[in-house]
Amino acid sequence: MVGFGTAHDSANGGGIESADSINAYSACAPGPASDGYCLNNPDLSGFFLGFGGDVMLWKKFGIGAAANVMPERKDYGPLLYRQAFYDVNGIFRPVSTKRVVLQLEGGIGGAHTGFGINESGGCVGTAVCTPNQTEPVGSSNHFDIHAGVGVSLFVTEHIFIRPQFDIHYAPGLTDQFNSNVVTAGMVWVGYSFGDR
Repeated sequence: MVGFGTAHDSANGGGIESADSINAYSACAPGPASDGYCLNNPDLSGFFLGFGGDVMLWKKFGIGAAANVMPERKDYGPLLYRQAFYDVNGIFRPVSTKRVVLQLEGGIGGAHTGFGINESGGCVGTAVCTPNQTEPVGSSNHFDIHAGVGVSLFVTEHIFIRPQFDIHYAPGLTDQFNSNVVTAGMVWVGYSFGDR
């Protein structure tokens, strides 16, 4: 399966000092009393790309795995960040007809937030040039509990489209965002082998 969608968590109200500050990249409290270099931490939102697969071991029960990642880095104060979620799930399909399948899933995995700094490229004379690049500066990893519900609509005997709603619970994610709970929505497109 290949999917696309979004995930959301609000900002935690904290901030990070800009690179121009004497306290560059340190934590700060944004607001009227700040030093003017304090940049707000963002909310979690934006486009996510997903990859996954399911194996039905019995007619109603199976296992699956999925990874959802932001393909483009976004601003996190003076830093850039990319969020990813990956899970291994148990699957229950209480309704399975020729054209429609209701899928409930739950499992465990991880939430990964990678941070980087954008470095400008440049040239030494005309012989040696380097492009702009993002240098990794750290990451944060959290255990993740996942639950999801989706409805697979079969447009042919084997090709399906599955709108799906997900909830991720990642203790410690409040270090980056406002809540440990992230809501997400994905639309998966996939191919089903064999009979349902």
